[in-house]
Amino acid sequence: MPRRSASWFGAQGRAGMTARSWVKNQGYSDEVFDGRPVIGIGTTWSELAPCNAHQQRIAEAVKRGVWQAGGFPLEFPNMALGETLMRPTTMLYRNLLAMQAEETIRANPLDAVVLLSGCDKTTPGLLMAAASVDLPTAMLTGGPMLNGKYRGTDIGSGTAVWQAEADLVAGRITQEECYFIEGCMSRSNGHCMTMGTASTMACIVEALGMQLPYAASWPAVDARRYAAAQQTGQRIVEMVEEDLKPSDVLTRDAFRNAIRANAAIGGSTNAVVHLIAIAKRVGVELTVDDFDTDTRDVPTLVNLQPSGKFLMEDFCYAGGLPAVLKELGDLVERSAITVTGRSMGENIADAEVHNREVITPFDEPFQAVGTGTAVLRGSLAPDGAVVKQSAASERLLKHRGPAMVFEDVDEYNAVCKDDDLDVDENTVLVVRNAGPKGYPGMPEVANVPVPKKVQDRGFDDIVRISDGRMSGTAYGTVILHVTPEAAAGGPLAFVRTGDLISIDVPNRRLDLEVPEEELERRRADWKAPGNPHPRGYPRLYHDHVLQASEGADLDFLVGRSGSYVPRDGH
Repeated sequence: MPRRSASWFGAQGRAGMTARSWVKNQGYSDEVFDGRPVIGIGTTWSELAPCNAHQQRIAEAVKRGVWQAGGFPLEFPNMALGETLMRPTTMLYRNLLAMQAEETIRANPLDAVVLLSGCDKTTPGLLMAAASVDLPTAMLTGGPMLNGKYRGTDIGSGTAVWQAEADLVAGRITQEECYFIEGCMSRSNGHCMTMGTASTMACIVEALGMQLPYAASWPAVDARRYAAAQQTGQRIVEMVEEDLKPSDVLTRDAFRNAIRANAAIGGSTNAVVHLIAIAKRVGVELTVDDFDTDTRDVPTLVNLQPSGKFLMEDFCYAGGLPAVLKELGDLVERSAITVTGRSMGENIADAEVHNREVITPFDEPFQAVGTGTAVLRGSLAPDGAVVKQSAASERLLKHRGPAMVFEDVDEYNAVCKDDDLDVDENTVLVVRNAGPKGYPGMPEVANVPVPKKVQDRGFDDIVRISDGRMSGTAYGTVILHVTPEAAAGGPLAFVRTGDLISIDVPNRRLDLEVPEEELERRRADWKAPGNPHPRGYPRLYHDHVLQASEGADLDFLVGRSGSYVPRDGH
């Protein structure tokens, strides 16, 4: 069967001459057009995306593997989403990356792709694109930074920021000390080394079977990261011969493995919205409730920040994700096929745990069954909300208190340090208009700092509720992704300061204790906000984004179009 790339490089006449000739200006000789597989290496490299700034070297290692296996590698750029620098939020642009990468892959003479990611939204964005095109695809994440080191202790990226911010507000450290902590925290190439969203999604891609075993956890600067890149390059050429595509790998069993892995590693709640979006691209039925029902029997096995003590470098040396999956035993769908061409069961058969402090036994877990992501429903969240139980305070998992409502995060930040703020440890902070439409982009602003007045009383956590997201590196009793969001007319829009809100995580309830008649009156007085964006992608996003419970993808991008060869317009 002719290669897809043959429609370009094997063509006769003007079309073939154009395709071959302009590639030759890079110094390639005739034999690269002999029908060998053409492998695209899609990077998200940018100095504006610091987590991904080392991808050029990784791409070179992938190319070595492709050449070794008899393929023809061609590198191409994708939109880089730097979580730490982009505003208002990279989540606004995840779907744009997915759209751009999808069209780039489909429009070019590629038989397969290796996609290089790392920072939070680059991984799901590229995987969404791959699912929609459905060419043979392997992913390779960029790896975590080395452990942060501060005054003889390990500190974690992101998590140390939240801790330092709280210490600064409380007067325990100075601004100069914060500057020093910054350098201690980020001391090598790579993404966050806590179990934040970047590390979570790296593990998720491996659990889905779309990344080679152990590749999620090798540190970015470890030589084995580049060996894994070379092996990925070799393997993708074999995948072309086998016609092994994302639709073969991304099955319902694969998503079940990813959901359970996320619970076992204490992963980010952001995995919920990303996995739903990926599943919708490939046509697998996945709902927010699956993240609760599929994890009821899964304990948290990994003792990593922000929920625990250790960091990704320790996780790597302790055995990485294969060791965790093997520890889960029959909770892993072992027959699920992976990009290795083997089943998940075969991939993890020889995995071992080398440090039981970092990866705990199933029968003596770091945190008991029921500490993963919980999905809450009730009058305040008809379509669901999520909470990361392992990062929450046990005393607040069942709570009833008066709401203090803020229209947006800026309104809250302007007063959170005021000593006369009418708030105490029982208050339920509500920060709305942070959902997909409301901000826009559903930013990671839900974990607003605990008010200084409450900290001064000796409490470092209170309940916070939002239609926005929380960084995977953060911690606290924060109820997220409240759906429908306020900007879409969900009940969150009608909460008023002083209303009683009850939270019952064990029974999966989140309720606004306001009579239905009163809510109807408030609803009648409410006016839906218009699109605040006059032009461009933000306007398109606002008009077409789905709710968090549906993956926050754009409605017209759900599903896949396949890898058809576009018509020749020359």
